[in-house]
Amino acid sequence: MALLGRERTGRGQVVEANMVDGSAYLASMPRLAMKGPMWDEARGENFLDGGCPWYDTYETKDGGYMAVGALEPQFFAALLKGLRIDPSSLPGKREDRSTWPALADLFTKTFKSKPRAEWEQVFDGTDACCTPVFSQAELEAAGFDQRPIVTLKNTPAKAIIQSAKDVAQGQGIGVEGQGWSSMGLSPGDGGEELLGKWMGWRRGRQYELKDGGLVLQQQQSKL
Repeated sequence: MALLGRERTGRGQVVEANMVDGSAYLASMPRLAMKGPMWDEARGENFLDGGCPWYDTYETKDGGYMAVGALEPQFFAALLKGLRIDPSSLPGKREDRSTWPALADLFTKTFKSKPRAEWEQVFDGTDACCTPVFSQAELEAAGFDQRPIVTLKNTPAKAIIQSAKDVAQGQGIGVEGQGWSSMGLSPGDGGEELLGKWMGWRRGRQYELKDGGLVLQQQQSKL
């Protein structure tokens, strides 16, 4: 919005952003949902916090996991079809919370009957909203490519993987480790270079280094 305002008015403005306001914004959905049926019960007894049997994660026969998010009726029907559960055998209407423990137990036993790979084949290409849960190590071994968080068609972000081929992967040579590993930075690494690029500051003019830290210089009056 600040950039749009600048384009329209020609004037810049200060953008104040902080973690406290950011976390409060991220919590707005569950906070507002507490006033309705989606999140008006105790923790762990609601639709999106593990209380709802068709919005949860289930262990498979081989110790893997499948994630279920079949909220809408058509997705729930596809889930039952994949699990080979007859809708008439359910303990009651799925909206009836008193049936949730029995339904969760049914899903738990059913998912335990097959390894994750078999469930992947069952639900692949369906609308059941049932997907395998992969570990980071599995994703890396499978060649999953890390991408910039936003795709910009005309001005792609910096690439994470090396040899990026399209705008969704970004542009440039990528980074060492391709998003899977990093050497990290020690305190102060590259600090002087960034101060020069971003602020135009130079050691001996705006600051000095003392015991590995930055000390601002007293600015002399030009009057």
